Amino acid sequence: MALALTTYLASTTGPWRIDTITPVVGETLPAAERLEIVEAPAECSPETIWALCGVTSNIRYSTRAELEVLAQRQPGLGRPQCTRAALIPIRKSDTWWALAQDERRALLAESHITIGLEYLPAVARRLHHSHDLGEPFDFLTWFEYAPTDSEQFEELVGRLRTTAEWSHVDREVDIRLSRDLRGETA
Repeated sequence: MALALTTYLASTTGPWRIDTITPVVGETLPAAERLEIVEAPAECSPETIWALCGVTSNIRYSTRAELEVLAQRQPGLGRPQCTRAALIPIRKSDTWWALAQDERRALLAESHITIGLEYLPAVARRLHHSHDLGEPFDFLTWFEYAPTDSEQFEELVGRLRTTAEWSHVDREVDIRLSRDLRGETA
């Protein structure tokens, strides 16, 4: 899979309304009204309040069996009924990055992989890597779900934040978004 850059632009326009920006660990991001997602490098306009970039690439830390289960259960983004979303940028500690790959894999298997599979197909997600781009966060995770699945999403996030992996997070911001069914922009 080739690297694909995605830019999240917070400003006064975009199809997603930013409902809340909540710091979970560390400093927050500035308040903004709307969010636009550009599947390419994007220029910031004078109205841009903040921009976060990440790349999708090959899936890391997953076994063949896990990849096959994901392929069967993981829905695509952009489903019409999914009018709720969360963008959760996180930065991991130096201790995390000092772990060997197999040690990180073990922690991820317990949390993201095992727990995450339980919430498919209700919650769709895409992970963007930012660590090597010089961005303020290491990972940007985009989640989409229907309003009727909001409770499941809250349970998923709550469970992930209690895992051993999450003890390595030193900055996390929880951004909740919504859009109307027509997808209108402001």
